[in-house]
Amino acid sequence: MIWNENIECMDRENLRKIQSIRLKKIVTHIYQNTPFYRKKMQELGITPDDIESIDDIVKLPFTTKLDLRDNYPFGMCAVPMSQIVRIHASSGTTGKPTVVGYTRKDLSTWTECLARCFYAYGADNSDIFQVAYGYGLFTGGLGAHYGAEHIGASVIPMSSGNTEKQITLMHDFGASVLCCTPSYALYIADAIKDSGIPREEFRLKAGAFGAEPWTESMRKEIEEKLGIKAYDIYGLSEIAGPGVGYECECQSGTHLCEDHFFPEIVGPQTLQPVEPGQTGELVFTHLTKEGMPLLRYRTKDLTALHYDTCACGRTLVRMDRILG
Repeated sequence: MIWNENIECMDRENLRKIQSIRLKKIVTHIYQNTPFYRKKMQELGITPDDIESIDDIVKLPFTTKLDLRDNYPFGMCAVPMSQIVRIHASSGTTGKPTVVGYTRKDLSTWTECLARCFYAYGADNSDIFQVAYGYGLFTGGLGAHYGAEHIGASVIPMSSGNTEKQITLMHDFGASVLCCTPSYALYIADAIKDSGIPREEFRLKAGAFGAEPWTESMRKEIEEKLGIKAYDIYGLSEIAGPGVGYECECQSGTHLCEDHFFPEIVGPQTLQPVEPGQTGELVFTHLTKEGMPLLRYRTKDLTALHYDTCACGRTLVRMDRILG
């Protein structure tokens, strides 16, 4: 199923026109409202007038996680705090947490992208989602929650942990879609087996798994133990949390919501663009974010992009799964 066929199946020429319009607008917004980027662009001798199309993205400066930490907590915001309605942050286990602010429009965009994901997994308003990602500063729980509600599904906001209760409510409430980390999905699967409740009594049909690397062999193990179709959901807190990318029923790569998050692949050492299909470092630029838009954010993830039309009919670019 396709949630937004107009965008997800748009021909590339028209999609690039939209990307160009949005890039010009966001660069102006950033230049006028984020001193960090204004200084960076001035050092490079760039103004918003130099950005005429999406091809000009290579003129813009890169952003790293260190930049976010150096501007902790709200130095990268492009709107007054009175317009920020949600704040998320990373765990900060490797240093200061990276903080992200969302406006109402940003939350709407994020929710739209998650609706695309869940429809691609075959879910709709007849489903019951058990969200076993952690709620709080981590983006997984609330992201999946609002995305599921957006397609009209019922949501069980379980959060992570309390596995015995997870299983009880999953069984009694008839959950059909499980959202959690793949490692926790395996833990739940083993706990179900130990519970003595026949797996056939559960209604699970699909799982949206992310927030940590996982392999194809792990996918097969989850599918066999839970009797479901296991889908990868990609995201990172600095860009939008889960929903930046998603698998379709073909599972031949991760479709990226490139109308909102423009992807590039650059050489990790040269930082120069690589040819389509070649592996390099994934870089994202926000095209529509108001609260804290980022230019050319270096994810450190290694992957490749493929621009051919998927067998599912989607034309949104696909990236190779990131396994770690």
